[in-house]
Amino acid sequence: MKNILKSTLLVALGLSLFASCSDDRDDNPTVVSPTEFHLNTPALAGQYLDLEKSKTINFTCSQPDYGFPASTQYTLQVAFDENMTDYKEIDQTFKGAKLDVSSELLASALTNYALEHGKTEADFPMDIQVYARARAVMTNVSGEPVEGTEILSNVVKLSNVHLLYSLPPVKTPGKLNIVGHFCDWDWSKCLKMVPVWGTDNVFWHLVYIDENGIKINENTSWDNNEVGFAGITVGGDLAGDIVDNGGNIASSRPGWYLMVVTCGVSGRNVTYNVDFYKPEVWLIGTCIGDANFTPQLPAGLFEVPTTADGSFVSPAMTGVPASDQGARACVVIPGHEWWHTEFMVFDKQLKYRGTGGDQDRVINAVGQKLYINFGTETGELK
Repeated sequence: MKNILKSTLLVALGLSLFASCSDDRDDNPTVVSPTEFHLNTPALAGQYLDLEKSKTINFTCSQPDYGFPASTQYTLQVAFDENMTDYKEIDQTFKGAKLDVSSELLASALTNYALEHGKTEADFPMDIQVYARARAVMTNVSGEPVEGTEILSNVVKLSNVHLLYSLPPVKTPGKLNIVGHFCDWDWSKCLKMVPVWGTDNVFWHLVYIDENGIKINENTSWDNNEVGFAGITVGGDLAGDIVDNGGNIASSRPGWYLMVVTCGVSGRNVTYNVDFYKPEVWLIGTCIGDANFTPQLPAGLFEVPTTADGSFVSPAMTGVPASDQGARACVVIPGHEWWHTEFMVFDKQLKYRGTGGDQDRVINAVGQKLYINFGTETGELK
């Protein structure tokens, strides 16, 4: 006997019913849960199918019987075995019973399936049997699935599918952001990490890390791509301070850190080698009386704040640079020149060189100090 779902056409079809309570009747149209849904075997199922040379693979199916003509959404699922173990669903939907499946999307799904079942890129191209079934679900006027109306079809076989490796290369992120307790875990107030000059995979920032910790992400949102302690390899002089706290990258000794992230690729995964160093910020050059621009002279070392909202404060400047030199400030990362990671304050805003060219020069006076708040990206020369 067919199961009757207690859903009226108001829910299923989004139709407006203009009847008073006294007019309600038990025989209003109802949604029937279908028991049959048939996917037809494609005409080319037994032939050699080269997905690279095809734009679409055409499937057709019956329409599930919901008791009346209903808006229905269809998708295709594929696997390498008839039991549809760990199937992949094609990222494509259809509103009718004719499914012109994109060969590109099909190849991508099958490639992912193969990799998840032990294959490597070296195993491609491959000639395989592919099993497929359709999934149907009724949708309401907003296009949302109606609960309890899903049905799966029978399984059909494509006997000889030629599959190339069909995934784009994995790339390292083009940017990285830091969120954490220091900014109330609010992505709108996160820190944007600074690319190191001459690289496309190395980023740095000074950040305050406490026992609650931080996370990193290419995007400024909680999109399930954020990276915590389990997703990084910890290194650097202060690696021993860094601990796992509920998946966050936390510190057993809360304070400021110079954090350097080097991104790489291993197989289909992005790797994150994260080094933690002392939060040393430096003046350099003629503003401290050194015409040779020697890195990390004691006369240029900033005082480090003890709080997350504090400012780094430079020593008093002892020289007045020529107009083409100006006051210069930087952090120093192993393996890089000081100017790969320099920055300066302009109109009270902290600006980083990043991967760009020389910054404009700021001329100081003797006795002035540079104040920088790396949490708010602000500063002042006074």
